[in-house]
Amino acid sequence: MPDAVVRSVAVGRAVEIAGPKDRTTLTASAKAPVDGPVAVHREHLEGDEQADLESHGGPDKAVYAYAAEDVEWWAEELGRAVDPQTFGQNLTTTGLDLRSVVVGERWRIGTAEFEVAQPRIPCFKLGLHAGDPRMPRRFVAAVRPGAYLRVRTTGHVRAGDVLEVLGRPDHGMTLAEVFTIYHHERHRAATLLDVPELAPMYHRWARDRT
Repeated sequence: MPDAVVRSVAVGRAVEIAGPKDRTTLTASAKAPVDGPVAVHREHLEGDEQADLESHGGPDKAVYAYAAEDVEWWAEELGRAVDPQTFGQNLTTTGLDLRSVVVGERWRIGTAEFEVAQPRIPCFKLGLHAGDPRMPRRFVAAVRPGAYLRVRTTGHVRAGDVLEVLGRPDHGMTLAEVFTIYHHERHRAATLLDVPELAPMYHRWARDRT
């Protein structure tokens, strides 16, 4: 099996863009690839920002990864070219099916180490960035959420770094399964309580439904 690799590393600053009902909204989803090594801090990459720190950012959403294979799937699904940064990810990976990644899985990229914390829940800003207000609903239906990562060891990452999987928890709960339970199979909410590595928000949500 070929190595999984980080194809690009991207960062972005928060900017005002046109939002719903002729209002502006602050977003940092327009991230651009950068060359050379990028420092990995505890809650962000050097040069990266999150506009809404209640919904984005923090230790359980320090870095967002999305697969090049999923971007290619979207191009086929939509029947048009898709900008590789449409999903606002920091790391674009290739060679690893992020849907099958296990919550709590540990990765080494460059000199940094990460832990998979949760799938992404889309908001209206995805639609704004993609130029399609239907995109959040399509994202939910597609079950290709990407991976939010915790930083376990700070260091540096750069495009071309190998993504090495260091270990996986025995519970086997994947990002796709968490996403499916949250959006489509809420009667299974209690099963999320058996995944200690999952971001606390999902545990609170599951307890409210048990």
